[in-house]
Amino acid sequence: MSMHFLKGRDKNKIFYLLLMIPAFTIVGTCILLPLVKSIILSFQEYRMVGPIESRGKWTGFSNFLAVLHGNELSNALYITLIFVFFVVSLEFFFALGTALSLNSGISGLKQSKKNVLQTLILLPWVTPTVICALLWAWMFQPQYGVWNYLLLQLGLIHAPLGWLVDVSLALPSVIITALWRDLPFMFLMLFAGLQTIPREPYEAALIDGAGTLRRFVAITLPFLRNVIRTTLLMAIITNFKQFPLFWTLTQGGPMDRTTNLSVLTYKKAFINLDFGQAAAIATVWVFGLVLFALVYTRVFQSGERE
Repeated sequence: MSMHFLKGRDKNKIFYLLLMIPAFTIVGTCILLPLVKSIILSFQEYRMVGPIESRGKWTGFSNFLAVLHGNELSNALYITLIFVFFVVSLEFFFALGTALSLNSGISGLKQSKKNVLQTLILLPWVTPTVICALLWAWMFQPQYGVWNYLLLQLGLIHAPLGWLVDVSLALPSVIITALWRDLPFMFLMLFAGLQTIPREPYEAALIDGAGTLRRFVAITLPFLRNVIRTTLLMAIITNFKQFPLFWTLTQGGPMDRTTNLSVLTYKKAFINLDFGQAAAIATVWVFGLVLFALVYTRVFQSGERE
């Protein structure tokens, strides 16, 4: 059928579909194909060591049973959940407090100085993750690191701490680094949301005698609901699959105390050379993360309807 016989609306639909072809091609090539390949690989025995004849052999759910019956997956999941909980919670608390302070003008800064401060706050976020990890690895260094020097000078410790080699300090050290790295993004999202809230509801609340806490609960939070929902979901997903910080700082050590799901998947694939089990681990936690995102979105949507 010639385009001449199509209605104007149909022509627009075809034009929009043509514009979407490059995006669909990129998504299919860079996301869907690797995902399908990983799922297929999770049902195969594919070890780079051992007989070549066994590579690609279908083994059913043996890879999944192997990783589920071991302790590695449960330990990595525990480390991941602890990391995500503390990083996202602290990010939200500090980002919201900073955004509220700058938005309300409590600090008394002029707008030009606020703009400079906002730019400085965003610097960690625009810095490459590996560079941030190397910077903090140097600051955590036992003999010459900044943190040990400051704590020793203040008399808070009597001997240098092994931040990245101590089993009780390694994970908190990675959490601190991730907090410094990702907090600016959450601040930017919340601050942008605060900028869109009209002033009239606050003025009416002041006339009615509402206090600061009451205005925050009744006005600020409802207006920020969608921003908070999106920002928290993005932060959870980003930190759940965090790899560069963990690998650059600790490589999963000491004693697997910082081996999260991403590091475990990497070790299985490129250290143990067992791509079948690595794909099984990745498949489990990726689909678990997708399921969480669906439930999370559904819960927020049901709350909005109520």
